[in-house]
Amino acid sequence: MAASRKLLELFYDVVSPYSWLAFEVLCRYRNVWNVDLRLRPGFLGGLMNLSGNRPPAMVPLKGLYMVKDIERLAQYCNVPLRQPSDFFGSVIEKGSLQAMRFVTAVEMKHPEFVESVSRELWMRIWSRDEDITQPESLLAAASKAGVQPQHAKELLGMISNPDVKNRLKQTTDEAAKHGAFGMPVIVAHVDGVPHMFFGSDRFELIAYLLREKWFGPVPSRNAPKL
Repeated sequence: MAASRKLLELFYDVVSPYSWLAFEVLCRYRNVWNVDLRLRPGFLGGLMNLSGNRPPAMVPLKGLYMVKDIERLAQYCNVPLRQPSDFFGSVIEKGSLQAMRFVTAVEMKHPEFVESVSRELWMRIWSRDEDITQPESLLAAASKAGVQPQHAKELLGMISNPDVKNRLKQTTDEAAKHGAFGMPVIVAHVDGVPHMFFGSDRFELIAYLLREKWFGPVPSRNAPKL
């Protein structure tokens, strides 16, 4: 009898570069592991407030380490991460609330585009050094992700909708209930029990829990040929 598929939930925010790394690795592994992947767009700023945490870049030595860490991880994970030219302006001051409301609207109305829209927003802020806060930026990301223009405009109009705001808050609160204090957070559901993992560097442990094999961040490159 084939083993039942396990559920992996990824709670993420496009303002987080480590979320992008986790996102891409999990998207690759859903075709390798016996899992279903559920993308859960949340709001990192809200989660930090709920948990009493603070951004690592606000601690000078952590910020310096993060620059080098991202550079190494980008190469290791084969993800085109590049530090924004104005990190504090783009990441800390502008933040991602509007972007994550937009992704939430996509999740609610056109869930088939959540992956591609999320990826394009990461590409904008964390690869091409572009804005993700202005309406035209969100529309451009949606267009590049394959969303039809009329649907993109409809989604943009939804970001001020109370239902969208509440959905984003509920997802963020759910991450907090799992014990999250930052993003990304991966919740693996095994035999009815949720297991929470923080960060983009716990895949070996997740594989162990799932009784799966870990072939590195690019499994197609490292998996043995059968």
